[in-house]
Amino acid sequence: MLPVGLKMRSATTRTYFVGARQYEDLSLFFENIQCLSSFGSNHQVLSAVLKSSATLSAIKFGKTLHGYIVKKGHLTCHAVSKALLNMYAKCGVLDDCQRLFSQIGNSDPVTWNIILSGFSGSRMYDAEVMRLYDAMHKGGEAKPSSITIATILPVCARLLEINTGKCVHSYVIKSGLDTDTLVGNALISMYAKCGLVCDDAFAVFNSMNKKDVVSWNAIIAGFAENKLMSNAFKWFQWMLEGPVEPNYATIANILPVCASLDENAPFHLGREIHCYVQRRTELISDVSVRNALVSFYLRGGWMKEAVSLFWGMTSRDLVSWNAIIAGYASNGEWLKALDVFHELLSVEMIQPDSITFVSILPACAFLQNLLVGKEIHGYILRHSYLREDTAVGNALISFYAKCYHIEAAFQTFLMIFGRDLISWNSILNAFVDGEYDTKFLGLLNWMLGGGIRPDSITILTILRFCANLLRVEKVKETHSYSLKTGLLQGDIEPTVGNALLDSYAKCGNIEYAFKIFQSFSGKRNLVTCNAMISGYVNCRSHDDAYKIFDRMSETDLTTWNLMVRVYAENDCPSEALNLLQQLQARGMKPDTVTIMSFLPVCAQMASVHQLNQCHGYALRAGFEDARLKGALLDVYAKCGAIKSAYKLFHSSTHKDLVMFTAMVGGYAMHGMGEEALSIFSYMLELGVKPDHVIITAVLSACSHSGLVSEGLKVFYSIEKVHGFKPTMEQYACVVDLLARGGRLNDAYSFVVRMPIEANANVWGTLLGACRTHHEVELGRLVADRLFEIEANNIGNYVVMSNLYAADARWDGVIEVRKLMRTRDLKKPAGCSWIEVERRKNVFVAGDSTHSQRCLIYSTLSTLDQQIKEQVYF
Repeated sequence: MLPVGLKMRSATTRTYFVGARQYEDLSLFFENIQCLSSFGSNHQVLSAVLKSSATLSAIKFGKTLHGYIVKKGHLTCHAVSKALLNMYAKCGVLDDCQRLFSQIGNSDPVTWNIILSGFSGSRMYDAEVMRLYDAMHKGGEAKPSSITIATILPVCARLLEINTGKCVHSYVIKSGLDTDTLVGNALISMYAKCGLVCDDAFAVFNSMNKKDVVSWNAIIAGFAENKLMSNAFKWFQWMLEGPVEPNYATIANILPVCASLDENAPFHLGREIHCYVQRRTELISDVSVRNALVSFYLRGGWMKEAVSLFWGMTSRDLVSWNAIIAGYASNGEWLKALDVFHELLSVEMIQPDSITFVSILPACAFLQNLLVGKEIHGYILRHSYLREDTAVGNALISFYAKCYHIEAAFQTFLMIFGRDLISWNSILNAFVDGEYDTKFLGLLNWMLGGGIRPDSITILTILRFCANLLRVEKVKETHSYSLKTGLLQGDIEPTVGNALLDSYAKCGNIEYAFKIFQSFSGKRNLVTCNAMISGYVNCRSHDDAYKIFDRMSETDLTTWNLMVRVYAENDCPSEALNLLQQLQARGMKPDTVTIMSFLPVCAQMASVHQLNQCHGYALRAGFEDARLKGALLDVYAKCGAIKSAYKLFHSSTHKDLVMFTAMVGGYAMHGMGEEALSIFSYMLELGVKPDHVIITAVLSACSHSGLVSEGLKVFYSIEKVHGFKPTMEQYACVVDLLARGGRLNDAYSFVVRMPIEANANVWGTLLGACRTHHEVELGRLVADRLFEIEANNIGNYVVMSNLYAADARWDGVIEVRKLMRTRDLKKPAGCSWIEVERRKNVFVAGDSTHSQRCLIYSTLSTLDQQIKEQVYF
């Protein structure tokens, strides 16, 4: 089979020369229209003019001529009636064609062939073609000829009517037409398209006495269509050894075959064919052959060869330009695709078509070049043949969606007259990404109400929508629909099933997710297992995740990243470290996700050594991810290496909100309020818009540094300057800020006057301040509120008990401890740790298991004694 573009090119070239001659015929006829009577019964002239009308699809003129023919009584002439019938058939006016066919009689095989050929031109009339053939065969007056068979067999192939095709083959053998090359070629093609290339098509080819280039092309294309690429290439090699030489169609057929062969073979074989073409002048000069070579090189990613060949072409057609634009786009060279597109626009006599725009719009989307995309949209709107093309409309929807112009995508969708399922899938996908919840559901209902049946792509989009909103009931509805419509049964690779599993897991229904996982026992793939592990990661179940991981025969980096993450997030640092070492031992290279998954382990262990290792690896690997830098900076601060954190911050050329937040948070953690304020001010100067997280970090920094007025200024700017409401956490920061500054009464008044009801965090902050400043009475008031809100938090009772004890209020201490016993509350042992010489040392209150406990307690005793000693200056 020739690629569509190549067929169009060849037909266009032939039509140009033939059409010129037909225009001359019509012009001559019009010049003599006044003297029609002089033609008398010159049926040859009438037949020639009708043929020209058919070639040029001049149906109006043809109908006028039909009236003249009837009026003059020329319809009785077989040549004229056949030419008239052929004109209607070629112009696709099939009702008039059939009416005329019934008028002129059907005893002539040529007449039957004309009407069969007319109806076979469209898939819509395949059933009518079969009916007409059956009527011809049973009528007996006109016997099917080789042309009849060559017309009917492609229809059998389209309908996959192999039994009908075999009946036709039987007739061919009985009538002696099996020796006809045209018939043999049609039989080969029919059997190949019905999947019987190795047996029946091969047998027909072998039995042919006279094989032409079409015969060889048919058998080679047959093997290729049935994915038997090595067979197709072998037959091409045998063809080269025989007397029949390949033509442009052979080359166009075999090059895609070469591209699909294993490993290094495609490039070398393609180059050999290229060399063969260079030695055949008639081939190398054919633009369709050059287009096929360009497409071959592009398909394999060999851009240098494709580009060299394209620019070396003496003549290029639209197929050539479309191929190179699509090639650049598919190989990620978006800017070059745009450059070639602009050059195409400057070429006279060639106008871009729908294929051009379907190829170039993704390039604009990837580059986020909204301006060029809009210019292209304007060009499309000015050309009706593009404006009415559904594929172009779909590409525009996708372009606007990827540029986050959802409303423009929706307006484009509304303008598409012949919306197909791809149109609906594209706009639904746009609304998922844009988080337009209500509009998404409205569109889905509109689609279903219009009788459009969702496919697997629609289901995947719906499931992503459900997972984003954590709507488990909608996941169940989608699951039910998939079962009813058989989408899960037809899912050979469980794509829909995997999406369902993932959606259930993300919505927290791990039980349903595991049931789906179990139901795929025979069809599980890597994605299935990764989705199940991801579900267990989200519900913090590292043991269940490991059970899946341990049974997997195949893993990828995603699998290992998930496992590292689940151990890191469940306080299993040694297991996470062990997995990271195993991953590298297997020759796999950690990516940014691996490093970010492992960083919490460094924070848990307070291991600057491990953190340096991660940072060094990221530098050597050339990772430039801003989120990774922000995470590294944050962990440096948590491990006490604030100078290293600042070095990383200062060395980063691109500082985004994540990095600023991490740096401010690091300074806040170390009580460096002025430095935190300086970084925050610098961020505002750069025009980076703050969010709640960084403002909370700044307030915390001010609180720990006693910068009361500065902190209050930041707090009141939240609503006045930045335009959003303060959060409960920010209110707690202000309470802590005032309390640490000794302004406890102001802090209490602030809590009471809050526009929203204070939570346990706010009251707990105030209670801690009362403990620090020995404000027992205020502490009692705060504790009473706190015990109502958060009755089971042991920390609040301990703080209040210590507050009473510091003021020697032992009755209060007894009262609090009695309340703790009544509510069965126990304080967990305090714990701290430190890394010394790459070893984590853990200390728990009352524990005496450390190997160097004697030295540690001796040193602590010495320090305690030195602290108590008076120092004289």
